[in-house]
Amino acid sequence: MTTSITPTDTTTTDIFEARESQVRSYSRQWPAVFDTAQGSWITDENGRRYLDFFAGAGALNYGHNNPVLKQALVDYIMRDGITHGLDMSTVAKREFLESFTTRILEPRGLDYKVQFPGPTGTNTVEAALKLARKVTGRSSVINFTNAFHGMTLGALSVTGNSMKRAGAGIPLVHATPMPFDNYFGGATDDFQWMERVLDDSGSGINRPAAVIVETVQGEGGVNVARAEWLRGLADLLKRRDILLIVDDVQMGVGRTGPFFSFEDAGIVPDIVTLSKSIGGYGMPMALTLMRPELDVWGPGEHNGTFRGNSPAFVTSKAALDHYWADGAFEASILAKGERIQDAFIDLSARFEGLSTRGRGMVQGLVFDDAEKASKVTALAYDKGLLAETSGPSDEVVKLLPPLTITEEDLDHGLGILADATATVCS
Repeated sequence: MTTSITPTDTTTTDIFEARESQVRSYSRQWPAVFDTAQGSWITDENGRRYLDFFAGAGALNYGHNNPVLKQALVDYIMRDGITHGLDMSTVAKREFLESFTTRILEPRGLDYKVQFPGPTGTNTVEAALKLARKVTGRSSVINFTNAFHGMTLGALSVTGNSMKRAGAGIPLVHATPMPFDNYFGGATDDFQWMERVLDDSGSGINRPAAVIVETVQGEGGVNVARAEWLRGLADLLKRRDILLIVDDVQMGVGRTGPFFSFEDAGIVPDIVTLSKSIGGYGMPMALTLMRPELDVWGPGEHNGTFRGNSPAFVTSKAALDHYWADGAFEASILAKGERIQDAFIDLSARFEGLSTRGRGMVQGLVFDDAEKASKVTALAYDKGLLAETSGPSDEVVKLLPPLTITEEDLDHGLGILADATATVCS
């Protein structure tokens, strides 16, 4: 028996509403249909411009269609450079690895092996978790309250958000949450609980393979781990032969100022995950970095069809060579971050129920009344500014502007945000 299916008429309806899955999210809060973008600005199909304080959730640290990266990409495409290379050796991959070594690793005294997993943040987290378990022979992993590490099952198991975890549809196991820095508001000593359960044979906690941590929890509400807390964590794990994984998917590639977000703490993680802006131009790319002695993979034991995205190698190399050859870019990030922080401190002083936290160019304006945060971002959108909320109750207006934004554009966006805050909080 043949079932007759009547096609949905999409000629007179919104094709996104008619055809795209209900899972879409950002298009609901920003209903414009975007068409072009340059630098820190996005333009919709009607010609209206929006200042972008979102930057692809941190995937566009160098802005939209950065001309330096674009030229390298165009030149590569026009000479018929390899687009898809799996894990074959290619000129594009070699040149990226050389630049990553000389621009990033060697100046910081780091000696990591580089793995190319699948091209997204959750892919590199999955690789890191699998590797830690393979190296140690242990299955459990410790994560932290309000963490976000990705949406595939392994990464989701070490993620805190209950709504996202519920989407798994199965129990998420082999992960144990511990309190992140200042989770108890200073009411209890750091690591008191973790040290106790790790060393107590009666605690019921299996010795973990690794601990995975974000130095700044972006999705979790711009929660900043202090340098001394990170050093304490690294020392605690080293004494117990537990691997430290730093998830730098969103906070790496300069978002907090230095290339790696853990540099200021003076720690050297065993494994580091990178994605989002490591590709430079917004194209998918991810790296899993590991101490050489941890590189125990068998050939093909962890792979992915799109781990050889050569155009991303090209734009990433161009970004490393242009922006990370000296300390000027880092200094500019820190200066702009202070500019944002000063604006947020001023707003917090003017209106009750506001506070601020952040590092570098990830800054959060925290609302005691969570509903006001969403109202502020909605008003900002109406005035031509894209900014998102984060935190367990979406109580934080979280700013991730391109690191390359001009001071003029930054001040313009902060002005829009200040006006929207004043309207909501007055």
